[in-house]
Amino acid sequence: MAKNVTTIPATINRFTASPINSKKKRRVAGYARVSTDMEDQQTSYTAQCEYYTNYIMGRDDWEFVGLYSDEGTTACNTFKRDGFNKMVEDALAGRIDLIITKSVSRFARNTVDSLSTIRKLKEHGCECYFEKENIWTFDSKGELLITIMSSLAQEESRSISENCTWGWRKRCADGKVTVPFGRFLGYDRGEDGNLVVNEEQAKIVRKIYGYFLQGRSPYQIAKLLTQEGIPTPGGKKVWGKAVVQSILTNEKYKGDALLQKVYTTDFLTKKKKKNEGEVPQYYVEGNHEAIISPSVFDQVQILMRARGSRKNRSSCVNIFSGKIKCGDCGGWFGSKVWHSNDKYRRVIWQCNHKFDGDEKCSTPHLDEDTIKRLFIKALNTLDNERSLIIAGFEEIRDTAFSTEVLETEAKVLTGDVTTIAELIQKCIDENARIAQDQDEYEKHYDALVGRFDTAKTKLDETQTAITKLQAQRQMMDNFMKVLRSLPEQVEIFDEGTWYALCDYITVYGNGEIQVKFRNGMEITV
Repeated sequence: MAKNVTTIPATINRFTASPINSKKKRRVAGYARVSTDMEDQQTSYTAQCEYYTNYIMGRDDWEFVGLYSDEGTTACNTFKRDGFNKMVEDALAGRIDLIITKSVSRFARNTVDSLSTIRKLKEHGCECYFEKENIWTFDSKGELLITIMSSLAQEESRSISENCTWGWRKRCADGKVTVPFGRFLGYDRGEDGNLVVNEEQAKIVRKIYGYFLQGRSPYQIAKLLTQEGIPTPGGKKVWGKAVVQSILTNEKYKGDALLQKVYTTDFLTKKKKKNEGEVPQYYVEGNHEAIISPSVFDQVQILMRARGSRKNRSSCVNIFSGKIKCGDCGGWFGSKVWHSNDKYRRVIWQCNHKFDGDEKCSTPHLDEDTIKRLFIKALNTLDNERSLIIAGFEEIRDTAFSTEVLETEAKVLTGDVTTIAELIQKCIDENARIAQDQDEYEKHYDALVGRFDTAKTKLDETQTAITKLQAQRQMMDNFMKVLRSLPEQVEIFDEGTWYALCDYITVYGNGEIQVKFRNGMEITV
């Protein structure tokens, strides 16, 4: 017996959840985007905005919700596209029924972002129309076409990114140096695009290096610069420790340039990573005029490493931080605040490990006025032997800090390292070009690598020794300069003198204080 089937037509739009005969206007929004701030892109951006505003408002069956846009942003990801994210947020909240944009590439160049966003919008009854490709996302073929077009857009982005990366690395290989001049202290862009010293800013750079060589920490330097009202490289009022550290470790201030310190790991996320050998680096010597002499710069690097390796002594928040040692346990004194909330408030210094373990340190606490008074007393004792100290230093200055022998050794080792590196490369090239016994090749290769490692280690040790001697000479020159400038009787504590002359003081349980000066002398007071 034949079955009788009656079709009951749909009366509700399954995407918009409204009756199919509804005459309600669709709420429509436009989206425009350009990826750069170039002049021709500005024209395109303006044209997109005007076109879609007029296009949507010209339809009687559409209600214009608004135009969302992003100017000068990439479509490889959605993180920094404020206009796009606001549009999606409004659509998911039910304020938009249709989004119109120029093409799939304007919407997103990331296949995953494009599909996930469109599916999310589709679930909330919001359709997208891509005019160039004539794709409606509610169409059954829409997702397939969008997948294809998004993949093509993503591949185009990858190709552009690789071309840009190749161009950048070619510039680095050619030794062409560029920096963000708007946020780089001490240099301006010259007519040839290279770095030219800005004398006003260079004074600040020299001041920072001078403060550090006196003994101040990056934190203290940042605090001083903020108090002096000097703006940061980025134009801010408050200096941070990290900004000072970056200036103290940037080789461009000695006239050189290390290129490709960071690289982009993924063209979609634009995530950058510190280059730890993954891609080539290029070191350009004597690229531009130096603000800081190479010897002073190298001295600062040694001091930075030395401070970082000193256990419990590297904070240097206060002028006495890392300068007062406990005679009992060998630890360092730290500041403590007594009566912090009343009129008897005072800051004292005591051993950080005074109450650790079963045996308590017997060393007394000191207030800052006492520390200053004792240092002045030791300084005046040292001053009695000023002429002998200066004469003794002048006598040994040229021999004790001579680097002539070490520099000759470094020159020979540099030649050895270069020669062995060339032999290793030749060995690799021959193995790639000519069939060889791999066991013999491995033995030869390993022997060359062993020679290279040995020579490189010796070279590094020699260069470190040279830099250390240069740093010691610089420190002693500064010590003698300050010592010569002292009055016959010192009565007032001076921070510059403290940093230049004092290495540290040791506090003992019997009340004695031993001051160790930077020239090695020790005076007990």
